Amino acid sequence: MSKPEQPAHTGSGPFFERRYWVDVQHPRQSVEALLEHIKCHLPDYSPESLADFSKTKGQSHCLREGDEFHVRILGPWNGEVRVTQVTAEGFELATLESHPEAGRIGFSLRPHPLLPDTVRFEIHSRARSRDGLVAFTYDTLGMGRRVQQQTWEAFCQRVAERSGGLALVPVQVETIRQTETQTDVTHDA
Repeated sequence: MSKPEQPAHTGSGPFFERRYWVDVQHPRQSVEALLEHIKCHLPDYSPESLADFSKTKGQSHCLREGDEFHVRILGPWNGEVRVTQVTAEGFELATLESHPEAGRIGFSLRPHPLLPDTVRFEIHSRARSRDGLVAFTYDTLGMGRRVQQQTWEAFCQRVAERSGGLALVPVQVETIRQTETQTDVTHDA
């Protein structure tokens, strides 16, 4: 039986909105072909040593809404996610009960809004920690945050490599951390 979704409002600690993106010029594949490959080979884009995806519900190949994955995450917590949306521009995963995070993460690939013959692959998460212990480990100690950032940076790099094009700059990272009293924005490259 499938677990219920674990939305961000059920979590604990600060709310994090994180964006990871890479701009690739002169890709050798169309946006449609590259995105289809990502949808059909999701585990290949995630570094197995940090976050290993294995499908537990759904067809063995491409993503469909309702598919579920078990994610073996480096560290003390693993989790499950469900595919909640699949579109021509990307897909979205929701965390399920007992995942270390409570929220959603979207993956998109589209033509760059300003640069010709350039695409932007982006991962956009909106989540809080599942509980106070995870919040302490993720935010205060920073261990979970580092593993997560390394995972999604490597994912973006693998998309850029698969495209056959030229990554214009290293993977960009933007983090918005919101608490009841303040909002902090940081950028990493």
